[in-house]
Amino acid sequence: MRIQYLDSNTRQNLLENLLKRSPNQYGEYEKAVLEILGDVKKEGDKALFAYTEKFDEAHLDAGCIRVTEEEIKEAYRLVDPKLLEIIRKALGNIREYHAKQKQYSWFDSKPDGTMLGQKVTPLQRVGVYVPGGKAVYPSSVLMNIAPAKVAGVEEIVMVTPPGRDGKVTANTLVAAKEAGADVIYKAGGAQAIGALAYGTESIPKVDKIVGPGNIYVALAKKAVYGHVSIDAVAGPSEILVIADETANPRFVAADLLSQAEHDELASAILVTTSAPLARQVSKEVDLFLEELPRREIIQKSLDQYGYILVADSMEEAIGVANDIASEHLEIQTREPYDVMMKIRNAGAIFIGEYASEPLGDYFAGPNHVLPTNGTARFFSPLSVDDFIKKSSIIAYSRDALEAVHEEIEQFAEAEGLTAHANSVRVRFS
Repeated sequence: MRIQYLDSNTRQNLLENLLKRSPNQYGEYEKAVLEILGDVKKEGDKALFAYTEKFDEAHLDAGCIRVTEEEIKEAYRLVDPKLLEIIRKALGNIREYHAKQKQYSWFDSKPDGTMLGQKVTPLQRVGVYVPGGKAVYPSSVLMNIAPAKVAGVEEIVMVTPPGRDGKVTANTLVAAKEAGADVIYKAGGAQAIGALAYGTESIPKVDKIVGPGNIYVALAKKAVYGHVSIDAVAGPSEILVIADETANPRFVAADLLSQAEHDELASAILVTTSAPLARQVSKEVDLFLEELPRREIIQKSLDQYGYILVADSMEEAIGVANDIASEHLEIQTREPYDVMMKIRNAGAIFIGEYASEPLGDYFAGPNHVLPTNGTARFFSPLSVDDFIKKSSIIAYSRDALEAVHEEIEQFAEAEGLTAHANSVRVRFS
């Protein structure tokens, strides 16, 4: 991996390079995505089935687009029992963590006859997109469905592209059933996002769409935002490790590569105060590359978006980490909790050398759907909050309103909204 000493130029060039990975930079795909969405909106199932045959080479119709109970039972027969046990343990951890996020309605009454409050209501119907083909991630199924179930969503509609045989991967189906998907449809790509956003004869319109996907899926979600809500427009995966001379270089190298293997656009960055550690990590990366099966993808990722940055101080290292606002941030330093308290921008923070990033991907419980491409500066991980909405509650007695009606009328008239003022005044004329 390239080793650079951190200065203002290095930092600026790094940030500019990382921004090239944003889905917002892939405008050349937008025309094709908008055409697909327009066709699905206009023609419904007809367009959905045509695009499924074109892109997934699977022939589907209204009679077989929905996954049946028999297909789910077959999936259970095909899944390794040990994997099923692991899925159930991970799901338990995820549910337990997200249960602590649950919000409740509240009401505050006062003796003067006022009552204010907030009513929390789960979304009625949510669509969960799950990638297919080469990308089979049952862990993402759990992470997207579990918080929706904890929130109390009434109906969870999952879509995932079929194989050429018209079937869905067994691991995906089992994870969906365990997590609590209410219905599963064989549909993928921008056409599936269009079906969830607009509704077709087979697939109902949802209130919100969540879940990862390729660039076509990301741009489709961006395009339908407003018709429905979405979780985020996700970019490629990324990891940043802050380390000092106490870190284990082999651990650091392994953790960097755990994200670089996702795809060629993934980013893996080490920021360290130790030049000797930087050199050791670079050597360990080379050793791992000799034995890892996905070495070609990893190498391209590291060549484009992999960095080892040597900082003069821990404060400087923390500063660049906050600038990058990485999806995953590991802290492997002598005083990791001190460093953690100074981190403002990160999707998920992993503390200590035994909190390896894949722990969060699969098992610990916090959600692995995280903000990417610097959006951790203002976005949060997927949570129960994403599956609820809040309504304000206001109730006043006559006496309570009479005590303040003149102030309200004066405020409204100051804005030139005389009908607003009149709405209050008529009650005391």
